[in-house]
Amino acid sequence: MAFAQGAVARDFRSADVQPADYPTVEAVRAMGKSLKEQSHDRLGVKVFAAGALGSERDTIEQLKIGGLDMMRINAALLNNIVPDTLAISMPFVFRSTDHMHHVLDGPIGDEILAAMADQGMVGLAFYDSGARSIYTAKRPIRTLADVKGMKIRVQQSDLFVAMMEAMGANATPMPYGEVYTGLKTGIVDGAENNWPSYESSRHFEAAKYYNVTEHAMTPEVLVFSKKIFDTLSKEDQALVRKTAKESVATMRQLWQEREAKSRKIAEAGGAQVLPIADKKPFIDAMAPVYAKFANTPKLRELVKRIQDTQ
Repeated sequence: MAFAQGAVARDFRSADVQPADYPTVEAVRAMGKSLKEQSHDRLGVKVFAAGALGSERDTIEQLKIGGLDMMRINAALLNNIVPDTLAISMPFVFRSTDHMHHVLDGPIGDEILAAMADQGMVGLAFYDSGARSIYTAKRPIRTLADVKGMKIRVQQSDLFVAMMEAMGANATPMPYGEVYTGLKTGIVDGAENNWPSYESSRHFEAAKYYNVTEHAMTPEVLVFSKKIFDTLSKEDQALVRKTAKESVATMRQLWQEREAKSRKIAEAGGAQVLPIADKKPFIDAMAPVYAKFANTPKLRELVKRIQDTQ
């Protein structure tokens, strides 16, 4: 690939709220390394982990105005600005991790990434975020009835609020950094997240019942500032896209390893893993959530295409 003479050398600044050793952070670092090699040391990525540049909401704004080059964000936090992301954030929309990969690696995934351009973001790639389950402090969840009345922390997303409320919980939106204290002090009875987040944030110390609801597999998204992207040469744009896509395999490998390790650490720390014997009542309870959020012909069609993907 030929590069324009005198093209500017630079390191793109990328934000992540997860700790420095988290799979998403490591994958963006791997992308940076690959970008450096393929651009002959001209381009790279500097990752600011552990929320160093602010919360995910703050960094969306920075990215849109070009104050930040890149970020890793959960698709749920884009629901209000990129409606297409609602389809991949819906509860129980993915049957399994393999099903999710088939959807995101295919035309549906590309379509959703492309839809981000209208909001000043270039969607580069999807990363895994695992399956999210509810973990609780005082009592376990075995049936849908057990969720009733529990104060469950959710990320600041209307969809996640509705999802928990459909289960009968009192959904409590709260920034990620405040959850540990919230669980410890009883401000919330539980929270919902994946294994690595449950473990790395030490939430298992405060909420020992890990109830395997697996209600959502909302992916992470790697996005680039359109304002900055548009200033890059066509060759550099192609290279950024290529190295981002290549980093997905690295991320998935790291994710699988991390999930297994996190579960082991949490269990050693006293976490009790409680599978849900019958998920059908949970899935059936989501009908009003689908009616409210997959509320346009386009979204209904997108959801159907996801469900029909083999």
